[in-house]
Amino acid sequence: MGLVHATADIVPSKQELVEAWLPSRPWAGGATQVKVLSGYRFDDPEGEVGVETIVWQTPDGVLLQVPLTYRAAPLAGAGEHLISTMEHTVLGPRWVYDGCADPVWAAAIASTILTGGTQAEVVIERDGELVALPARLPVRGSGSADAVVPEVRSVDSLSDDGPVTVVTAGPVAIHLARVVGTPLPGDATLSGSAKGQDLGVLAALTLG
Repeated sequence: MGLVHATADIVPSKQELVEAWLPSRPWAGGATQVKVLSGYRFDDPEGEVGVETIVWQTPDGVLLQVPLTYRAAPLAGAGEHLISTMEHTVLGPRWVYDGCADPVWAAAIASTILTGGTQAEVVIERDGELVALPARLPVRGSGSADAVVPEVRSVDSLSDDGPVTVVTAGPVAIHLARVVGTPLPGDATLSGSAKGQDLGVLAALTLG
C-alpha cells in the first residue's frame, strides 16, 4: 500500500527531474518536454523504498515508460543511475533512481508478473482516515498466484540503448518497453491500460 502525502511539496518536481534526465536517454528520441499520462506503483515489502512507474507523453504522442525508485539514502553501486535528489517536505531528502537499476523494483515487477499480481493500492489521508484512490493505470501480470518466485537481490546488468531496456537480475531477465507499444520477448508479461487506452504489454520476463 502506498501513502500519498497530498499536502507535501517536492523540489524539484518529478516532471522537472525527468525532463532534465530524458535528453541523455537514447530511447527518449530527444524529448525535452513531456506530460504525465498515468502511472502505477509497487510495494516494497520492507516499506523503505518508493517504487513508482510513470508513463509520460511527448508532444508528438509517443508514450515513454519511466520506473522511478525513491530512497532515503544512496543506493550503493548505482551512482550512474541516479536521476536526481529531491527534497520532500514530509519525508525529507530523497535519492531518485532509474528504477531499472534498483533491485527493489526488479523484485517487485518480477513477483507481480509471475504471480498474476496487480499494482499496489494507493491511499491518501483525509480527515484522519486513509482513503483508497482508484488505480490510475491498472496493470496485471500474466502468471498465477501459486507460482514460485525466485529471489532477486541485485541488478546484474542493464542494457538501455534502445526502445526496450533489458535488466538481468539474478535468475530473471526483464524486458521493459521504454517506448510503450514496442514488441517484447518473454514467457510472462505485465499489461496495462490508462484513460480507456489499452497500452498492451508494458514488460515481459524470462527465467534463466
